[in-house]
Amino acid sequence: MAQNKNALIRYKTIDKCLQNQYHKWTLEDLIEACSDALYEYEGRDVNVSKRTVQLDIQLMRSDKLGYNAPIVVYDKKYYKYDDPDYRMTDIPLNEGDMQVLTESVEMLKQFRDFSLFSELGDIIQKLEDRIYTEKTHQPAVIHLDKNERLKGLEHLDALYQAIVKKLVLKIRYKSFSAKESSEMTFYPFILKEYNNRWFLVGKNKRNGSIITLALDRIVSVEYDLKKEALEEPFDGDAYYKNTIGVTVMDEKYVDRVILKVDASNAPYLVTKPLHHSQRVLEQLPDDGIILELFVHHNFELERLILGFGDTVQVLQPSSLRRRIQDQLQNALDQYRTHLHQPNLVAASRKLERNGYVVLNDIYTRKEIREIGKKIYIYFDKHDEPTFGKRTLLKDIPELKKIVLNRNLRKIVQVVDENAFLTKAIYFDKPDTDNWYVTWHQDVPVNVNKRIETDGFSSWTNRNGITSVCPPEEILKCTFSIRVHLDQATVKNGALKVIPGSHSQRYSDGEKEAIISSATPVTIEVQEGGVQLMKPLLLHASSKAQNQKRRRVIHLEFCSMELPGELEWLEREEL
Repeated sequence: MAQNKNALIRYKTIDKCLQNQYHKWTLEDLIEACSDALYEYEGRDVNVSKRTVQLDIQLMRSDKLGYNAPIVVYDKKYYKYDDPDYRMTDIPLNEGDMQVLTESVEMLKQFRDFSLFSELGDIIQKLEDRIYTEKTHQPAVIHLDKNERLKGLEHLDALYQAIVKKLVLKIRYKSFSAKESSEMTFYPFILKEYNNRWFLVGKNKRNGSIITLALDRIVSVEYDLKKEALEEPFDGDAYYKNTIGVTVMDEKYVDRVILKVDASNAPYLVTKPLHHSQRVLEQLPDDGIILELFVHHNFELERLILGFGDTVQVLQPSSLRRRIQDQLQNALDQYRTHLHQPNLVAASRKLERNGYVVLNDIYTRKEIREIGKKIYIYFDKHDEPTFGKRTLLKDIPELKKIVLNRNLRKIVQVVDENAFLTKAIYFDKPDTDNWYVTWHQDVPVNVNKRIETDGFSSWTNRNGITSVCPPEEILKCTFSIRVHLDQATVKNGALKVIPGSHSQRYSDGEKEAIISSATPVTIEVQEGGVQLMKPLLLHASSKAQNQKRRRVIHLEFCSMELPGELEWLEREEL
């Protein structure tokens, strides 16, 4: 019997090795793997001979055990499966196997009513379905949910053996947030399955805390036989008593969660409770229900609630209610801020025709909050005026990724595919001020330093920033995008523009004539929207009628390099 057991371990080991198509397996590699496996399972050294493994391969290739393994030799020394999808465990059952299984199932069915065997019901049903499938060659009646491409399942057996035999593990692990994998000494307690994924629960030697590792993030597993196992009792049922999923928060703190469920989903949640603590608090007149459950507020609880969409509403606790509300809003924002190419092309044409265009829903509320937060943190640490900060992205480089988001890059690409960023200024109207800007054209550009050059005039230097008025051909290759972090309305000083006034640079007299005869348009922009504008467009802002904030990030783009030795102050490629 021991010899048969050793042979099965060798077959299984060879099968597992050859499933790995990324490794070149020599006969010596297979001998070593079989020896290691027998040591792991039996706890003693077993000398596996070359002849033994050769006979094993020959037997696996044959029909004697029903394996018919497509093992081939290539380059005269490497072994592999000719069919990369072959698995020894996928072979069909022969008549003898069928008879044994049938008799076993019939025997187990006799005990299904005993409480000790109450959990066997599902297993018996699955076995009966497998036998039916094999006998009749018909599709399975029971279809189990499975993920054929799930990673990490190759570690299951090794981890199971480590838990049973109380072995210490050396695990190399790479979480989704980590750039590189790291190695840890790990004391395994239990394996847990949730939502078609497997997890290993245990203690990390480094900090002694109980952690959960996803098998699909495990890079490698080794047994550390030099270290002693952790003799510590662990009750998985108690540990997960107040948890949905696998993420256990503070074990002592449990939330009382109150959910309102509409009539369409009430029967579903009554017959399939979200958690064992669930109970119905109230039956609503419209056939909806109010549910109560006591669980940890974790990622899996949020995902579960979000999965019901608008049919389930969180009433308590307020922290969970706000969290779900924010995530639903963020999800809606993903749809709201999706730009369509035809709309962008039409907007680009309008910009050329009128000198301005407004595009709302460019940034999500989450992005606007993140931009505002980073700007607030910066000014909280630095004693600087918030109006007209001309080195915004240089001083807060982490803003670039958010401000120059995918939508804004798409806009720039459509307007001018060769454009690059040359300026980023932050404007924030102080609460106590009521400033306004008279009619003007945006002419100055920021350069690295003053170098007298033909066609460039009116040099200025403000707070260390050098500005100059360039020739019109450069200005006509320039456009600006004003990112609105707050809503801009007539009452809080939104810009007024004169459409079509961007064809040339005007003298003061020409400006007066145009302004007196034209009808200005007030440009109102929603929070998270942008206003595109040509630099020579005549514009102004009037006095605000309220003290609501109007934070704006002014970005300028150009597709023309400066002549001679002149260089742009900023030059951000998109």
